[in-house]
Formats: sequence, structure tokens, C-alpha cells
Amino acid sequence: LSNMAATPATNPSQLLPLELVDKCIGSRIHIVMKNDKEIVGTLLGFDDFVNMVLEDVTEFEITPEGRRITKLDQILLNGNNITMVGVPVCILYGGECVKCTGPGYIRICCYLIVFL
Repeated sequence: LSNMAATPATNPSQLLPLELVDKCIGSRIHIVMKNDKEIVGTLLGFDDFVNMVLEDVTEFEITPEGRRITKLDQILLNGNNITMVGVPVCILYGGECVKCTGPGYIRICCYLIVFL
């Protein structure tokens, strides 16, 4: 019988959503909004309502004219409008992942959290 207990660093399923988001400060995350916009940016901070401050942001939106991509330096997102957050899996295990650092690779290596 092992007396080693699972810790949040080794067992992501034991993390609460806000603890997981907290681990992502300084990392790139992928956000799906209620209006079907998708946002990828570096998380600078958040509050208890999951309002988020992001920098180096790319916003993806589907319009009748096609896909629109907008680049923004910094934004404040209202947490009420967030549907889902993609968090790089490597953050959960305290490592760096090459897949999570390049543009366009954020979807390859994500752990998704659904905010209801």
C-alpha cells in the first residue's frame, strides 16, 4: 500500500476551475465566447468572476463575409461572456511544451474547462 497522496500538480482532475486558470497566468490560452467569437491571448490576470485581462490577443470571428481576424494589444474580457477556456496541458504538470508556444498550435495540446 502506497502512502503517496495525489496532489493537484500530478492530478489535474482535483483542481478547481479557478485554480486551473490561476496556473495559466503568463501562458497563452484559447477562449470561446458565447457569441461564437474565439480569442487567443496571454493571460495577465483574472478575478473571482473570471473577468480576464489578456495581452497579445487574436480574435477570430465568423461573419457573413467570411472569417475576420483582429489583433489587439490588450483586452479586458467580461467573464459572463466566456463559454469555454482551453488551457495548455503542460501547465497542469509544471512543464514547458513546444506545442503550446507556437502560433496556431494552441488547439493541439489543450485541456478544456466549461464555465456554466
